[in-house]
Amino acid sequence: MRWTLKPKPNSEKVAALATQLKVDELIATLLVQRGIETFDQARQFFRPSLADLHNPYLMKDMDKAVSRIETAIANEENILVFGDYDVDGTTAVSLVSSYLKSYYPNVATYIPDRYDEGYGISYKGIDFADDNGFSLIIALDCGIKSIDHIAYANEKNIDFIICDHHRPGDILPDAVAVLDPKRQDCPYPYDELCGCGIGFKLIQALGENRNQSIDDLRIYLDLVATAIAADIVPMTGENRILAKFGLEVINTNPRPGIKALIQNVKKKVLTITDVVFIIAPRINAAGRIKHGNEAVALLTEYDLDQAEKFASEIEQYNSDRKDLDKQITIEALDQIEINEETDKFTTVVYNPNWHKGVIGIVASRLTETYYRPTIVFTKSGDKLAASARSVKDFDIYNALEASAEHLEQFGGHMYAAGMTLKEENYQNFKDAFEKVVSETIHPDLLIPEISIDAEINLIDINERLVRLLNQFEPFGPQNMTPSFMTKKLKDTGYAKQLGKDEEHLKLFVKQPNSEGFSVIGFGLGNKLELVKNQNPFDAVYCIDENEFNGNVTVQLRLKDLR
Repeated sequence: MRWTLKPKPNSEKVAALATQLKVDELIATLLVQRGIETFDQARQFFRPSLADLHNPYLMKDMDKAVSRIETAIANEENILVFGDYDVDGTTAVSLVSSYLKSYYPNVATYIPDRYDEGYGISYKGIDFADDNGFSLIIALDCGIKSIDHIAYANEKNIDFIICDHHRPGDILPDAVAVLDPKRQDCPYPYDELCGCGIGFKLIQALGENRNQSIDDLRIYLDLVATAIAADIVPMTGENRILAKFGLEVINTNPRPGIKALIQNVKKKVLTITDVVFIIAPRINAAGRIKHGNEAVALLTEYDLDQAEKFASEIEQYNSDRKDLDKQITIEALDQIEINEETDKFTTVVYNPNWHKGVIGIVASRLTETYYRPTIVFTKSGDKLAASARSVKDFDIYNALEASAEHLEQFGGHMYAAGMTLKEENYQNFKDAFEKVVSETIHPDLLIPEISIDAEINLIDINERLVRLLNQFEPFGPQNMTPSFMTKKLKDTGYAKQLGKDEEHLKLFVKQPNSEGFSVIGFGLGNKLELVKNQNPFDAVYCIDENEFNGNVTVQLRLKDLR
């Protein structure tokens, strides 16, 4: 691990903010590091309000999108809500379709089959719309590069409204409206919304025509918060507002589908981390193992008994998914070792029999192991399909763009992408991708980095600090859980390994003149020797609250020690 202590921000800014907010300089430092330098910015950060959301009509083409939907309703046209099979896509489809159905009946949903149709807008989906009398398709979380598909739909007199958040190409599709804040000509003030977030802006604009306030739309925010958490978009600006109020809905009045997914969770209050690790994988499992339609059915079901049946089936898919990704990860690691490819700048593996639904998870696992930009291929019809994952601060999308001559199609983000290619181009692509990455990646990026917000002593940790840190939630990219470094800690003699494979580390640490703190280090059981016999050590950790039998205590969640 590479330990990087963030540079101390401007001391005058920190001191001024600490005075204005009546907080100590540690909290002010954490705020300034996050770009929060004024009293008003701090107020918006600590007290997010739905009133701070931007006007949806600032988004390019929003007026066209709303006008076309209102025309469809006036003319009693059939509307098809189309979306990707992942969490962002299925939540977006659930959100827009259930909103429209609340006052207009001629609405249906369509999720492409991961195996038969692949990612994004499909010809099969357009043919389905044509065969069943749909004259308007609202595409969510996909479509920004579907030039040929939209042209095909236009030939059939089917209009498209595209709501996407991926990077556009040089040419935009010829749709009635293209809602994407990443369009260069879009003046919308915030361009980090996820697909479901764009869907929410659409219903926000539609709601204005029905004299609905933002509070009337609050019930849809459980879906938006789930998508924000799953899609790993920055936890800043509008995303942070939507996530915060969405979490409130999840914890107080979730829709039956989400209620059914979380009813066995023992925690009183779910955080964004719980959404990432409990809700999102289960919704994703439907599209990975069976079909994304099953996730939409769950998320749009209003009868709790029926929702519980759907949730039970999805729980089984998730269990199957875990078994598959474990097995494929073992096979992929073996392939890398056998081919002696551990010294390369990239990790690219292929097996025609790997399950397409879990190759993205496997790519993440391999990235954790070798810490290289990683692509996992499998056979999909007559082509190869792949999922890509990157390491911190390396743009894998740009690397794919530079190797695009060997690809049939690709799309995605800086840290995650998908692609297809012809089997005969696999080796050429693999070589080209390795060459591009080796020439463009900084060697430091191949060593996992722990970014440390501040160095503190144990005596600095008190109830007020913990209470204020809790108000930094919800956490996510660009607003990560603060990490602290403390030097010259000693275990008091309680150090031990936990877990069936002794993979975790449990300590009780002290410094002179401080209280002791319980420490848990997940996956750090192999560091036990470093802390035995009261050997002094330095540690990087987050400050957590541990709830056990109704008692809440402060504990340190260890990230690394040396």
